Parts: sequence; C-alpha cells; structure tokens
Amino acid sequence: MLGVFLIGYSLSKVPLSELWHYIKNANFLFIGLGVLFGLLSHISRAYRWRFQLEPMGYRVKLANSFMAVFSAYLINYTVPRAGEVARASILSTYEGVPFEKGFGSIVAERFADLMMLLLIISYTLILEFDFIASFFVDRFQFKTVALYGFILLMVLGVFVWFIRKSRTGFGFKIKTFIKGLAEGALSIFYMKKKWAFLAHTIFIWGMYVAMFYITTFAVNDLYGITIGAVLVGFISATFSIATTNGGIGSYPLAIYAAFSIFAIAEGPSMAFGWIIWSAQTLLIVLLGGVSLIYLPIYNRKRLAGITQQKN
Repeated sequence: MLGVFLIGYSLSKVPLSELWHYIKNANFLFIGLGVLFGLLSHISRAYRWRFQLEPMGYRVKLANSFMAVFSAYLINYTVPRAGEVARASILSTYEGVPFEKGFGSIVAERFADLMMLLLIISYTLILEFDFIASFFVDRFQFKTVALYGFILLMVLGVFVWFIRKSRTGFGFKIKTFIKGLAEGALSIFYMKKKWAFLAHTIFIWGMYVAMFYITTFAVNDLYGITIGAVLVGFISATFSIATTNGGIGSYPLAIYAAFSIFAIAEGPSMAFGWIIWSAQTLLIVLLGGVSLIYLPIYNRKRLAGITQQKN
C-alpha cells in the first residue's frame, strides 16, 4: 500500500507526460550497460556465497546459487526480507545445506555488505562534507540538531543498557539474536578464501555504483552530474529499498530528494529514478521468474533420488 501511495505522490511531483518525455528520449545504450553491471554484481554475489558454504562441507553448484539469489530478489518484491528465508530454503531443498547454516551465511554476507555501504557513506561525507554541512546548517538550527542528537543518544544508551542486563523475555531474545549476528559476521574472517570473498564484495558494490553512475548518461539533462551527487543519490536509493518491497515507489522519490540537494531539476531526477528502477526490476522479474520455474527442472535428478530414498 505504501508503494502505491508513493507512486501516486511521485506522479503528483512530476506529471506522467513529462516523465514519458524523458523516458522515450533516453539513451538505451547506457540503460543496457547499467543492466549489464547489475547482472555482473548478482553473478558475483552468487559466486561469493559459495566461499562461505565450502568450509561447512558444501560445494554448491553455481547455477543453483545464482537461481537462489535471483529467486530471493523476486520474492522480496512480494514480502519484505522473505527472499532471504526463501534463498536458504532453496539451498536446503536442492543442495542439502541445512536451513540454519544457509541462513547464517546470508546474515554474514549482509554484514559485509553493510560495511561496504558504510565505507561509501564515509567517503561521500568526506568528499562532500562542506556542501552537506552547509546544506543542513542553512535549514536547521544547531541547537535543534544538537537536542535531537542528545535525545537519540540517550534512547540508544537506555536500549543498550536494557539489552545487556536482560536475562529473560524479549530483551534476552534480542540479545541472543544480536550475538548470533555478530558471530555470523565474524565467521567471514575464518573462511579459507576470505580474500576472494573480500574481492567479490568490493566488485559487487563497485558494480552497484557503476550501474547507478552509467545510467545517469541515459538522461541528457543529467550530463555533467558530479560524483558527489551520484554517491548521495546512490546511498539514498539504497536505503529506499528497505522502505517498500523492492523500492516500489520509494526508489525514484529517494533519488529525487537526494538530487534536489544539489539543485538538480525534479523532472530529470524523477525520470532517472524510474528508468533505473524499472530496468533493474525488469531484470529481476525475468531472471527471478525463470529461476523459480527452472530450479526443479535443473535439479530433477536430485529430487528423484530423494524421493526414492524416502520410499
């Protein structure tokens, strides 16, 4: 429902006729390159996943890993974060990897992705510190920002104290969950191919940024956009995916909001957001749909063997 509302809101900011003008005049060569970079990142993610499973004694087929990743992406468009559960379930069904181990490996890789995102955010803040600082200073009073910051720190402090002291109940469950996540994250450092894992992680996020940047060339009015604006837009768009299923409605608006900081017109900003979101979504829908259909066909021999063992 939120996604539908955001779609309506985005169309109220920029009429559909104006968006269509930018879309039909877009350079599809650069859109295609963006899709290619996105595809390469997904292939790398599927390949990287195998490094985490090998130390546990599971040599997963790249095809199954690839189809599990794309199936997860597609399922996330229906129920948020359900894709991660489905991804572990797919590997359990077709490769015999216990669900908890597969899911634990997904949690660990999410930590690696989070670290990369934090590095990109840090680099962006350093690159555009003066501009971003002046933007917020001009719009918010220092006392107000300081007050909200103090309140936030106090709330976080109370929350951390509550979790650390909890021995039973909800607080203890959160404490156990956080501990498990931390252990999953640290497991990355004990894998044999950790440097290959790191290289793939850098490649994945490099492709994400390249995908975002190269697609800006598809919209004529975005020629000359600064790398700072690109990175701020990329970060904003990345966070928007957690707002709605697959960033439906929120993705273009997040880019529009980020680009507005740099005084980029709303028309090309919103059009670019819809172009890149639509292109990447089409890739996921096509390959995710094919993956869900082809998985049982590709693994029919294994499934037949399991059925015979049960009988």
